[in-house]
Amino acid sequence: MASARFEAIADDFDLLDAWEDRYRYVIELGRSMPPLDPALKVPATKVDGCASQVWIAPRIEGQGASARFDFDGESAALIVGGLIAVLHALYGGLAPAKVLAVDAGAELGRLGLDQHLSAQRSNGLRSMVARIRGIAQAALEQA
Repeated sequence: MASARFEAIADDFDLLDAWEDRYRYVIELGRSMPPLDPALKVPATKVDGCASQVWIAPRIEGQGASARFDFDGESAALIVGGLIAVLHALYGGLAPAKVLAVDAGAELGRLGLDQHLSAQRSNGLRSMVARIRGIAQAALEQA
C-alpha cells in the first residue's frame, strides 16, 4: 500500500545496519524538504502533542475522486523534520480516501521506528499521523 517513495526509504533502511546511520538518514531526508513558508507557521498548522514545534500545512489538489493530498511541514528538531519527510513519502500525492486506508503503524513499524524513538517522539509522530488523517477525512466530507 505504501508509495514508491516510502518503499525506497524502507529499502534504504534495510541497507543501513546501525541505528545511528538510520537516524542520520532520517535527518538528511528532513534537510531535503523545502523550508515552510513562515506565513504558514500559524496556530492552525501547528501540530499539538509534539515535544518540539511542528507545523503541517496541507494542500488538497483537485476535487472528488481525482483529489490528491499533499503537505508542507517543518520542525526545528532535526529528527522530527526527518519524520515529517518520512510521512510525506508515505502520504504525499495520495487520494484522501487512500490516506485513510494507509496503516501508518504497520508501515512505520517496517522501519523499526516504533522501537527506536523516545516515547515523546513516538507520541509526536502519532499526533502528526492523526493530523494528516484528520485533514484527509475533512477533505472527504467536503467532497
